[in-house]
Amino acid sequence: MTAHISTLGDLLNTAGTQWRVYDMGRKITKIDKALFNQLENGQVPYPYPLAGHALIAIQFWDNQATADPYVWFLKMPLDEQSKLVLASRDHFANMVLEALGTELTGEQADGKLDNNPYVFTPNANKLAAFNALLKTELKRPASQYYEFTEQFFAGNLTDDAWQSIAVQGLADFAFRLDHGQNSANLAKAWTNLPQEVQQPLSAMLEHVEINTQLAELFFTQCEQAIAENNINLLINNMRALSGSKAQGLKSQLVEQALASELGSQPDVLLTLAGRYWLCFEKPEALFKLLDAAANNEQIPELFPSIFADLVAIPSLRPHVLGILRAENRSDTLSRAIGRLFS
Repeated sequence: MTAHISTLGDLLNTAGTQWRVYDMGRKITKIDKALFNQLENGQVPYPYPLAGHALIAIQFWDNQATADPYVWFLKMPLDEQSKLVLASRDHFANMVLEALGTELTGEQADGKLDNNPYVFTPNANKLAAFNALLKTELKRPASQYYEFTEQFFAGNLTDDAWQSIAVQGLADFAFRLDHGQNSANLAKAWTNLPQEVQQPLSAMLEHVEINTQLAELFFTQCEQAIAENNINLLINNMRALSGSKAQGLKSQLVEQALASELGSQPDVLLTLAGRYWLCFEKPEALFKLLDAAANNEQIPELFPSIFADLVAIPSLRPHVLGILRAENRSDTLSRAIGRLFS
């Protein structure tokens, strides 16, 4: 890179753009510029690693822009300490400079980075959720699918109207729960939603900070699912609850789920590890999760994949490594740990 441009932040500033950064790997989470600067300078590990990478979205626009902002979805490799591999960051920035110079916006930028090795495409649910988030943050109208979805949850359409709801409409609705009666309408409709609506909507809600009423509803539904041994109901409500700030409820759910018959199911364990990672800063909960994964016989790769996922998260790393030295492990967990190093 040039002497004047040493980070992606420098590149975006030099191009005269306004910009924001989000994590796209776990919960869509805004990363403030001060933290992003530390990440870019290798001063701190990436807080939300996924499969050895930082999956980030950089949204940028120039001050005269009237159209939607540009977005780079980047998959950047991390080292064994979950720090950004700076050589890859430099490589990407050099490719941008070669393709675009510092003219990052405008017609000349369209399609120039389509084949860039660091660019990735999020799945359909994440794209819909991200689009809905940007529209709300920029105070722009929702998509054309939102009004129909809002009317459905208000009870103004026929019962079979759910078949015409678009994924983008569900995303827009999830990110506009504070509009009108949307939150109350969701609470009223949630338990009667068909799986075909509840499942994709739960995938949107995991990126939303829901209110207390909804958090308690989803928690109660999780308890019901555990009592009924209903894994689909449990997964949907676990996902819907996961974006809540109700850490006490979430810790309680982790404990109940792991103690239940469904607690050994791979989808339940993966949902807990992927979306409730803050709960596993408590060593007892972490121990139970890893023990359940070690005892699962359906998928041999389950334990090593969950272990690798959690040990890479900076806030969990010392706790996960502590279990390697724990003396009160079950034989099954000890053997599973032993296989990691064999």
